[in-house]
Amino acid sequence: MHSPALHPPADSTTSVTVLRDVRPWGGARSDLHVADGVITAVVPHDPTALMGGTAYGTEHGTGPAGTAGGVPDGGVPDGGVIDGGGLLALPGLVNAHAHVDKSWWGKPWVSYGGEGGVQGRIAHERAHRDELGIPGVDVTLAVLRESIRTGTTAVRTHVDVDLGVGLRGIEVVREVVAALGGAVTAQVVAFPQDGVLRRPGVLDLLDAAAAAGAEHVGGLDPATIDRDPVGQLDGLFAIAERHGVGIDVHLHDGGDLGAFQIELIIDRTLRAGLQGRVNVAHGFAVGQLAAARQAELVAAMGEAGITMTTVAPIGTAPLPLHALRDAGVAVGLGTDGIRDLWSPYGTGDLLALTTQLARLSGFRYDEDLVTAARIASADAGRFVGRAVHDLVVGAPADVVLVDAENVPDAVVRAPRRALVVAGGRVVARDGEVLV
Repeated sequence: MHSPALHPPADSTTSVTVLRDVRPWGGARSDLHVADGVITAVVPHDPTALMGGTAYGTEHGTGPAGTAGGVPDGGVPDGGVIDGGGLLALPGLVNAHAHVDKSWWGKPWVSYGGEGGVQGRIAHERAHRDELGIPGVDVTLAVLRESIRTGTTAVRTHVDVDLGVGLRGIEVVREVVAALGGAVTAQVVAFPQDGVLRRPGVLDLLDAAAAAGAEHVGGLDPATIDRDPVGQLDGLFAIAERHGVGIDVHLHDGGDLGAFQIELIIDRTLRAGLQGRVNVAHGFAVGQLAAARQAELVAAMGEAGITMTTVAPIGTAPLPLHALRDAGVAVGLGTDGIRDLWSPYGTGDLLALTTQLARLSGFRYDEDLVTAARIASADAGRFVGRAVHDLVVGAPADVVLVDAENVPDAVVRAPRRALVVAGGRVVARDGEVLV
């Protein structure tokens, strides 16, 4: 792997006007019409329709649904009409919990040398990030390009804000996203990885980040990091109310301690009138509680409009996805860190992570596997500020084509992405990123 140099948006990528012969969510073959980066029509595919005087499906040899090996060669003729070859279409994948400023993707292998636990990993990262140029344009660009290659078109990323880096990480992420020219969109969470109250001056930095345009401010284990859950939440909610931003709190604490902090978040959300603007990331406690206690907490979260994001972690109790969904608690899926100083794991492939989410959740039925796919795509639009994110009229033209029989097959196998379209522009093709 290598770290590509920062460059302006590529002019060679294709703007799509019609994405022909695709199967949205594994349904009937359809044509998606696109204008100004938005889906304007979804119509049944007519294989006998002519384009440029040639029967398009015959010219490119498209076979039965699920049999094409990739987007046919020559499938980008004049006018931006692309032949999908009957491939399965999904909405662009949404990484609802990332740390794109932290990755050393594209650099030589970095052996992990830190202590275990949250505190140990924080210390290790702080001691060695400068050696790797983190945060930096090259590493952030490398990990975002890899995410685009595998079908991610929108990201909510936590970006470290602390006394050592100030707001530099946010500036780096904004610069890289702009250079990618719409291949991926990003919302930023100003994230206090080293604590809020225990590091005087961090609250001021979070406030400055919100004033400068960060869409959310983050928190971290209010009880065990700052040892003052009320104080940390008071500070975060004050910033959110002052600047009209959202809140996204990392909460690793389990059991009753974690549940207690979620109850505090619920109470503050209702008092501040921030329903629908507050997220709990990880929230391991929710999966660990006894059934009655869990049902009570989940219901309260739904009433307060609290959302959750998970990274499908191995070794912890899975979140009760069906119960959360039934209570109106939206759930997003994210990669967390990708090959960083916290852990060497992670590839940025959100569809592969969807496979892991489904397995950890014990999903076997087709409808459950479709639910997992929706968590990673259409249902996650709200985590990146989108009212609609789906293969429907009015949605951004973010589309991923895969060679799969149906959605359950795509979730179980996570096949190579044959085509990735973001904002109506082809950004990856047959496993190669084009930006």
